[in-house]
Amino acid sequence: MSQTQFRKKCLPRLIALVMASMAVPASHAAEAAPEAQGGSKDKDPSVVEVRGIRETLKRNLAEKRDAQNIVDSVSAEDVGKFPDKNLADSLQRMPGVSVDRTWGEGRDIFVRGTDKNLNMTQLNGQSVASAYWWKNDSQSRGFNYDILPSELVGSMDVYKSPSADLDEGSIGGLVIVKTRKPLQFKQPLTAQFSFEETYSKLPKKADPQASGLVSWKNEDGTLGVLLALSKQQRTMRRDGLENFTDATKYTIVDQNGVATPNAYASWGGGSAIFRQDRERTTGNVTVQWRPNSDTDLSLNYLNSDMSMDNSNQNYLWQVGGLADASNTIRVTNPRFITTSDGTKAFVGGTVGPATGVSFEPIYRDAYVKSKVLDLEGTYDGGNGWKLHGQMGTTSAAGGSNHDRNFWFTGNTRATINLAPDTYEVKYLDMSPLDPGKLTLQGARDWIRRMEGKENYAQADLTWETGGAFIKDVKFGLKLRDNTVQNRRTIGTVGPGSPGWQSFSLADLSTGASPLLSQEAATAGSLTQYAWVDDQLAVSKGFAMYDKGMVYAEAKREYYRIKEKITAAYVRADYGYERLRGDVGVRLVRTRQTSEAYQDVRGNGNYTIGSVPRTYSDVLPNLNAVYDLSRSVVLRGAISRVMARNTYSDLSASTEVSGTTNAATAGNPLLKPYHANQFEFGGEWYFADASLLSATAFSKKLDTFIYTSTAQENVGGVMRPVTRPHNADNGQTVHGIELQWQQAFGNGFGTVVNYTLTDAKTGALAGGQKLNVVGNSRNQLNASGYFERNNYSVRLSYNYRSKSYGGLNEGGQDVTSAYGQWDATANWDVTPRLSVFASAVNLGNAVIRTNTTDGLPVGVYENGSRYSVGLRAKY
Repeated sequence: MSQTQFRKKCLPRLIALVMASMAVPASHAAEAAPEAQGGSKDKDPSVVEVRGIRETLKRNLAEKRDAQNIVDSVSAEDVGKFPDKNLADSLQRMPGVSVDRTWGEGRDIFVRGTDKNLNMTQLNGQSVASAYWWKNDSQSRGFNYDILPSELVGSMDVYKSPSADLDEGSIGGLVIVKTRKPLQFKQPLTAQFSFEETYSKLPKKADPQASGLVSWKNEDGTLGVLLALSKQQRTMRRDGLENFTDATKYTIVDQNGVATPNAYASWGGGSAIFRQDRERTTGNVTVQWRPNSDTDLSLNYLNSDMSMDNSNQNYLWQVGGLADASNTIRVTNPRFITTSDGTKAFVGGTVGPATGVSFEPIYRDAYVKSKVLDLEGTYDGGNGWKLHGQMGTTSAAGGSNHDRNFWFTGNTRATINLAPDTYEVKYLDMSPLDPGKLTLQGARDWIRRMEGKENYAQADLTWETGGAFIKDVKFGLKLRDNTVQNRRTIGTVGPGSPGWQSFSLADLSTGASPLLSQEAATAGSLTQYAWVDDQLAVSKGFAMYDKGMVYAEAKREYYRIKEKITAAYVRADYGYERLRGDVGVRLVRTRQTSEAYQDVRGNGNYTIGSVPRTYSDVLPNLNAVYDLSRSVVLRGAISRVMARNTYSDLSASTEVSGTTNAATAGNPLLKPYHANQFEFGGEWYFADASLLSATAFSKKLDTFIYTSTAQENVGGVMRPVTRPHNADNGQTVHGIELQWQQAFGNGFGTVVNYTLTDAKTGALAGGQKLNVVGNSRNQLNASGYFERNNYSVRLSYNYRSKSYGGLNEGGQDVTSAYGQWDATANWDVTPRLSVFASAVNLGNAVIRTNTTDGLPVGVYENGSRYSVGLRAKY
C-alpha cells in the first residue's frame, strides 16, 4: 500500500475510531494490567486507573525487588512513553545495555560489555528465527530488532544472572520479550489505536505509522482473543564517507621507482548516499482459554513482514583496486604510517590517470520475514504439582530478490588524503559533477536468501515441597531442532552480452546529488557529484538487465548448518526467613553439522561436504537474595554460562568480496564460548518510586574469536582469505552497574544508570593483544521527566564510550564514543485520547570508526527524526 493510499483509507477509519472512543464511559478507560495467577475481579467501574511515568516506573521497581535473579524490567506503558520505534532502542535505556545504531535505529544489543553475539533475545521464553536484508550482514544468533515494533510488547525482562530453567546461550544477558494475552485485560472489550506521522530530516520525508490492538474476553473470563497490528513506513537516508580497508599487502612504487613492499592499502573509498523506503507490517493473534481454574492454554501467532527498496550510490576512488597482476601499485608521492603489527599502510598520494575514478549505483529489492507459532499450557494438578508445556515453530527469511549494480569508470588522476575521520580526494582532470566523464563498463545482480527455522518443545514439572527451606523443585526437558541456510546467485552482464548497451553516466543522470555528510565532511571531502536518476535507472538500465543477465549460483557461498540441542534441568527455589533464591543445574548436548560446497580438486566440480561435531555442557547456577530490611535488598549470583558461535563463523563456505580482492570464510570447528561469572549488589528502595543500587560483576571467558588472513587459492585466483579462530587465551570482563531512580515531587523525577566495564583479552599467538570486541568501558543512560495533571515530558540521553571491532589492516576497528539525545511529550486530552510528540537524535550525532592506528574506516550520518501522533483507548 502506498503512503497516499494509506492516508486515504486508514486515516479516516482511525479518526472515526478515535471519535467513538471519546464517547465511551470513563469506566472503560483503564489500561490493561496483568492479573494475579488465579485471575482477578474487575475493579470498581467508576474508578479510572492512574497510568503515568511515575506509576509505571514504580511497577518496574516492584518487579525488580521481587525477582530472585538479577533482572531489570520495563512494561508496555513505559515502552510507549519512550520515543523508540523498536525494542532495541527501548532496551538501551536499561542498565548495562547499549545498541548498535549504524542504520539510525537500534538493531543489535550489547549487555555488560559483551559483544552482540553473546546475548540472546526470546519471545515469550522461546527463540525467534531472525534474518537480515543486507548482503554484507552475517547470520548471527542475535535477534533482529527491526522486525518487532514496540507497540506489540507487554513487557521486557533482561536477565543478567541465569536460572537453570532459562535457555543457555547468553553470556551478557538474556532478554525475554512478552506479548500481551487477552485474559490479562480487565474489561471484556479493550481497544487501543495509535496513528503517527514521522518526519526524517535527512531525506526530508514524512511517513505514516499506525498500530492497533483489540482484545475480547467472555463474561466468565474463560476465553479471550487478542488481535494486534502495526504498520510502519519509513524513508531513511544515511550519508557515508568510507574507506574499504583490505588485508591484502601490495608493493607500492613511487614516481622515482622506489618500491615499498608488503604495504597495506585499502581497495579504495568513496562518498555514499544510502536511501531506503521501508514498509513493515507486524501482526499478532493470541487465543487464550481457561476451561477451568486449573488449566490455562494459549495459542500465539506472530508474523512480521518487512520490505525495503534500497538505493546506494557511491562515488569511488581506488588504490588497491588499481594493482596489476603482481600486486604492484604505482603512486606519486605516496605517504605511509606504520601499523601496530609493524606493517606500513598507505594513507596518501596521487594515483591514475587510468581508472582514477569509479561510480557504483546499487538498487536492492530487499526483505526480512519472521514467523512464530507457539502453543503454551499450564495445568495445576493440585497437591503442589504443576505442569507447564510449550511447543512451536519459528522461521525467518531475509535477503534480496535483486541487488542490481552499475559500474562506471573514468580516467583521471586522483589525490587521496586519509587520516582519522578524514576522507579527502581531489580529482585532478575532471569534475565529479560532470556525468559525461564516466562510462558504463558492466553490471551485475545478486540474489541472496538466508533462511532459518527452529522447532522446539519444552515440558516442566514443578513440585511445591512445603519444606522449611526448599520451597519447590522444577524438573524440565527441552528439545530444539534448528536449521539455517545461506545461498546467493550472481548475475553478470557486460560488453558482448545479448542486449548490452553502453551508457555514459550522462545518459542516466538528470543532475547532481544532494549535498551529503554535512556533519562529517572535512575540507577536502567529496560531498556532491553527478548521480543516477532512479527513474532512468529503471527505464533504461534495468531493461538491459532483463535481456542480457546470465545467472549462476555462487556455490562457494552456500552453507547449511543443522543443530539438535537437548537440555535437561532441575531448579530448586529456597527461602528461609529473609533469605530466598534458587539453585540448579542445566545439562545441554549440542549436535551440529555444517554443510557447504567443496571443490576438493580445484577444477570447479563442487560436491556437498559436511563437518559434524557434538559437545556437552554442564551449567550450574545459584541466585541468592537477602532482605536486609524493608528497604534494603542484597543480591548475589554465581553461574557457569555458554554461548554458541555465529552461523557465519561456523560455516564451511568462502565468500568473495564484490568490491575488494579479499574473501572471508568460516570455521566449522570453532569451540563455543564458556564463562564463569558472579555478581553481588545491593538495592535501597529509599522512597516511593525511588531506588539506589550498585552491582559488581565479573565474567571470565575461556576463549574469544579472532580472525587471521592468509593467501589462498579461491576458484583459481590467489586471494587473501580471512577466517575466524579460537584464541588459546580467554578474556575477562569486570564491572560495576549503578542505578539511581527518584521521584522528586511536584511531578519531577529522574532515571539514571551507569555501567563501568574493565575488559581484557589474552594475547594471540604472535603476542598481539586485542581489545574486547563489542565492549565500551563507559555506558550512561539518563532520563529526566516531568508530569503534571494530563501532561508529561521526558528528555533522555544515551552515551556509549568507544567500542571495538575486529582486526583491520594491522590494527583493530574502534568506533568513537557516541551520545544521543531523545525527547518525548504526551498530553492526555481525555482519559481515552492522548496526543504525543517525539524527537530522536536531536543533535544529529555521527557514527565514526577508525582503526587503532588511525586509519579511517567509515563515518555515517543518519539525521534526526520527529514524530507527532495520537493514541486512543476504549
